Amino acid sequence: MTVFHRMRGFKTFWMLSLLAAILLAASPGLAEEGEKGWSPPPPMPEKFDWIQTTSLEWLKGEIVSMYDASLEFDSKEFDLQTLDWSDIKEVRSVGTMQVAFEDGTIAIGQVFIDQETVRVLGDEEKRFPRSEVLSITAGAPKERNYWSIKASLGANLREGNTEQIEMSSQANIVRRTPKNRINIDYLGNFSETNLEETGDTTIADNQRVGAGWNHYISKRFYWSPVYGEWYRDPFVNIAQRWTLGMGAGYEIINMPKTTWDINGGLAYQITSFDSVAEGEDDSANTPALVVGTLYDHKLTKGIDFVFDYRFFIVNDESGTYTHHLLTGLEFELTTILDFDITFIWDRIQNPRADSAGIVPEQDDFRLTFFLGFDF
Repeated sequence: MTVFHRMRGFKTFWMLSLLAAILLAASPGLAEEGEKGWSPPPPMPEKFDWIQTTSLEWLKGEIVSMYDASLEFDSKEFDLQTLDWSDIKEVRSVGTMQVAFEDGTIAIGQVFIDQETVRVLGDEEKRFPRSEVLSITAGAPKERNYWSIKASLGANLREGNTEQIEMSSQANIVRRTPKNRINIDYLGNFSETNLEETGDTTIADNQRVGAGWNHYISKRFYWSPVYGEWYRDPFVNIAQRWTLGMGAGYEIINMPKTTWDINGGLAYQITSFDSVAEGEDDSANTPALVVGTLYDHKLTKGIDFVFDYRFFIVNDESGTYTHHLLTGLEFELTTILDFDITFIWDRIQNPRADSAGIVPEQDDFRLTFFLGFDF
């Protein structure tokens, strides 16, 4: 009986040892499977776009665009997200994308992107190195897919001994394609005071509209076949000023959180003055040298610092030197709502005296608070 129990004990021991060996042999495979985690079913999605981050997390939703090494992705669960392109491991699109490459090639179709290769599935499959991707635009080549708009408004109302209304507004309209970018900008400021002695008195009325076309020749270099600006501010004796020119630009820094470019060119400027002394010419024409820079740095996920500066070298009759500086902070409150704090500095080195002989101040400063909407 004792021998029989010993045999059963040995048999149980060997069975348990064999089971342990099998589990140990299988454990590397199980560990590897756990490390890979879940992924959407291959080969391509049928309902959502999918992206995988380098931390192996998957997000489903809709690809908006990829510019300046940043991917905008409208997540089904987390709303609009802006992700560093370097943090994206894999991309699978359900819809048609336009992918631009550094050599000027534009491929159209569904995309499958891993860490090394871009596969574009159109009429036929095309493969490209991921390192040569310049931009991605969501949607087929339709005009409505190229446009974005941001409009902002600021106001201050005061009543009592003095009734005053101050309004500031700005708008930015952008048309982006894989190789071109068109910008239309507007900035306006209006202020009126109601005094019992004099009635309504306008104390500020300036407006600026600018437009430009940038054509990208490479990932960093672009040229501007045409750009223009219209400016009005009767309080610095400018009824209207027109500028038309061409130039080029280069992106010094093009990183996920920081972009910095410089640009310059030649232009022609025509200025009409609001009033001048008797016998003086009420307009001035001049060639102009234009230099500008735009710096954008993401301080945190929802806060951007912007510095936009441009100056003009012109003849003495047109002011010798003028500049326009706009800088401040942009706070992203929601996916479509922003709050901006903007400082504006306009300067004319030699302003023209008006008909009364009064010479306007060289500098105008404004601090404005805007509530903006993105479309």
